[in-house]
Amino acid sequence: MSPEQYVIDVQRVHWRRNGRTILDDISWQVKRGEHWAIVGLNGSGKTSLLNLICAYEWPSQGEIHVLGQRLGKADIHCLRRSIGWVSPALAERYRAYEHLPAEDIVLSGKFASIGLWQQVEQDDVEQARYYLSLFHVEHKAGQPFGSLSSGEQQKVLLARAWMTAPDLIILDEPCSGLDLRAREALLASLDQLAAQENGPTLLYVTHHIEEIMPCFSHALLLKEGRIVAAGKKEEVLNPSMLAEAFGLSLDVAWKHGRAWISVNKPLSYSSP
Repeated sequence: MSPEQYVIDVQRVHWRRNGRTILDDISWQVKRGEHWAIVGLNGSGKTSLLNLICAYEWPSQGEIHVLGQRLGKADIHCLRRSIGWVSPALAERYRAYEHLPAEDIVLSGKFASIGLWQQVEQDDVEQARYYLSLFHVEHKAGQPFGSLSSGEQQKVLLARAWMTAPDLIILDEPCSGLDLRAREALLASLDQLAAQENGPTLLYVTHHIEEIMPCFSHALLLKEGRIVAAGKKEEVLNPSMLAEAFGLSLDVAWKHGRAWISVNKPLSYSSP
């Protein structure tokens, strides 16, 4: 397949910063119809890879094609309008706009803006309410964003990501800080949306294996900026691969299409 036929095509990418190698010889392809989980410890390169894919950073070496366009030659602003993004950093940027109603937060996604500065049509409002309903927070549409719980805020930001009907949605640890019930409610909504025909490709970044829902077909496992394994999740999320990535002896049990891990031997530290 040519690079234009992939949603994402990363070829021999290296990224160095301040003399330190962050990503080392990354080659990775995502086809249409696939949903990927990106897994690894903190500092393994997960978010750095996303920053390159969205052209917030540039590789030191190698090529990246996203949605058929080569980064460095594409109109980045137009390309980003085809990509939805949800991350803790995005939530933090909205701290200054906590007074805005949830509906306006979703509407801002149409313009890829932080805050709502443009005129909107009634059709836009109805679309925003529709996406809020998909995440079961339509009853919060008129409430200030800052008054919502952490789980509700994340659902509003997810609705925002869907607002432009993007081709690619990147979810960077969207369950960070959520309690168990809020996490499971959010994951169930994602799993339902991913099953929609002709929906966007999803990339889900996490270091919690149990968050990888049945809708995710593939997994990319990273360690210290290098790929440990990439492929169908059942082949990647096995004890030996996970042990290599996490540095622990692990067991994996599959239940209801999700992988659950247990630690065979806890880490121990000798006294100095």
